[in-house]
Amino acid sequence: MQFMALIYDSEDSSDLEWDVIIQQYEQFEEKLKAAGKEVHGNALQPVSTATSVRVRDGKKDVFDGPFAETKEQLGGYYILDCDDLDEALEWAAQIPGALTGTVEVRPVIVFDE
Repeated sequence: MQFMALIYDSEDSSDLEWDVIIQQYEQFEEKLKAAGKEVHGNALQPVSTATSVRVRDGKKDVFDGPFAETKEQLGGYYILDCDDLDEALEWAAQIPGALTGTVEVRPVIVFDE
């Protein structure tokens, strides 16, 4: 079963050096891949690069910025292949971003199965 782990954090909240953060993620990914649990994952560019689109009554509105102004922004994600939600939550708790932000875990609907 696939789960998406959405990693939310404040872009300026980390007291750690960028090199340390990257090293933590690399170690986590090695462990995740060795267990055969990672389907895919990526980091996102800063929220300042976001552009949002909304269509209402046939009219497209495009605006700079994220969908919602929040304290924590979506910074990256993993697609996990786990047996159940409990296992996905165990892996999500090991994502380095969980130490300073929030990791939201949601089941993925896979339509071609």
